[in-house]
Amino acid sequence: MSTDDKNRAVAAAILPLVGGAGNITSVAHCMTRLRLGLRDRSLVRDEALKALPAVMGVVEDDTYQIVLGPGTVARVTPEFEALVAEAHEEDQEEAGAPASSADDLAAQGAAIRAARKARNRTPFKLFLRRIANVFVPLIPALIGCGIIAGLNGLLINLGRLPSVTPALAAIASGFMALIAVFVGFNTAKEFGGTPILGGAVAAIIVFPGVAKVDAFGQTLSPGQGGVLGALGAAVLAVYVEKWCRRWVPEALDVLVTPTLTVLVSGLVTIFGLMFVAGEVSNAIGEFADWLLAHAGAGAGFVLGGLFLPLVMLGLHQALIPIHTTLIEQQGSTVLLPILAMAGAGQVGAAMAVYLKLPRNGSIRRTIRSALPAGFLGVGEPLIYGVSLPLGRPFVTACVGGAFGGGFIGLFSMLGAKVGSTAIGPSGWALFPLLDGDGGLGRTIAIYAGGLLTGYLAGFVATYFWGFGDRLLEEFDVDTEAAAETVVAAGGTGVGAPDAPAPASAPAKA
Repeated sequence: MSTDDKNRAVAAAILPLVGGAGNITSVAHCMTRLRLGLRDRSLVRDEALKALPAVMGVVEDDTYQIVLGPGTVARVTPEFEALVAEAHEEDQEEAGAPASSADDLAAQGAAIRAARKARNRTPFKLFLRRIANVFVPLIPALIGCGIIAGLNGLLINLGRLPSVTPALAAIASGFMALIAVFVGFNTAKEFGGTPILGGAVAAIIVFPGVAKVDAFGQTLSPGQGGVLGALGAAVLAVYVEKWCRRWVPEALDVLVTPTLTVLVSGLVTIFGLMFVAGEVSNAIGEFADWLLAHAGAGAGFVLGGLFLPLVMLGLHQALIPIHTTLIEQQGSTVLLPILAMAGAGQVGAAMAVYLKLPRNGSIRRTIRSALPAGFLGVGEPLIYGVSLPLGRPFVTACVGGAFGGGFIGLFSMLGAKVGSTAIGPSGWALFPLLDGDGGLGRTIAIYAGGLLTGYLAGFVATYFWGFGDRLLEEFDVDTEAAAETVVAAGGTGVGAPDAPAPASAPAKA
């Protein structure tokens, strides 16, 4: 049995004895112990655990700790995490679509979402998802620091509280100054390495002392390569660490593995990755500026129109490192306000659907409940509950996003660039994070104009071209009356010829 198989066998033996994957809330390890957060302590079979040959003992503290020994625990923990993740995924797939609702579209949307999730499980899309998992945990800090930076800029422009603004600047900028370390930590954690080693290697990038290093005739700059360099450095550290775990004797693992991991990855980072990642980061910033300055309206139209399909395909996750790089370089990402217009088109399309189906109380209730979230940039209830199952309204929603994006891009061409100091929020929730070249007032006005354009274009396109005769005939019915008829007929559907039958695919107009 290979070393990997042996470690997986140990993990597989432990999992059922601690109550299975459903009983695990957290997984971590220290030098010698596998530390587990448990939902129900009574499900653990202590004596059976202690009887396992690989287990040296158990300790109960704030977490349930299984003593495996140095070296072994670092090898078994990733296998244990993988088994827990696989079990959770299987449970979700077996659960299937959510419970039925009064609206047939909800079932259709759930089926479409499940199918999309299955299609998205390609190696490339799974890789993008892992990259997204590195950056998504950083979003709360990006939002908080971004809002504080905006507040600080406002106070400086108004000449208010000069004694406070330096403190606000420090609070807003501290996280961004060390974001590479957090990216390295999360990357190592996501790719199956020791998180602190990933953070240690990524910290080299922001260490001021790299300015004294002469790398092939060029002096490095602290921060050169940014988050992309940190990402690459931490991934390299994970592979070096895994190689060491495989070949270094367990008795020497605790000393040799971290030393070699930091040394080898650090040298490659200093004498290669920082330069390459720096060039790529600069190219991203320069291309974004050039694109919006020379083809802003067209680029905005295309990006705003294609963002919803990109989300459906899972390809939008590739944009997260680009957003973060732009924020790190320029203080804001000019792409997010354009992409946010996709949500505006979705809201406009939903309002048109509401008016086009005056007799369908079920769909109208769904829209009324989902519109507030839609205005705040949370579009999934409208996408999966309304427009995507209907088919053509999803396309017209994309048209609304295209026109909104083109509006924002047009002003970028005219020298009024609109950016966001953080990623995550959209719709109205993006207002506190806006940043631009022409002052806060003009920036807010341009973004608001883009939203209104997206709402209007999505509404008009959906109202006039989003429904064919067949779609109206199928869905513009009194669903409540139809349901009462079904009940009166004994639930067989007899006497309810106008009631729409559930479908497994989007309706065709």
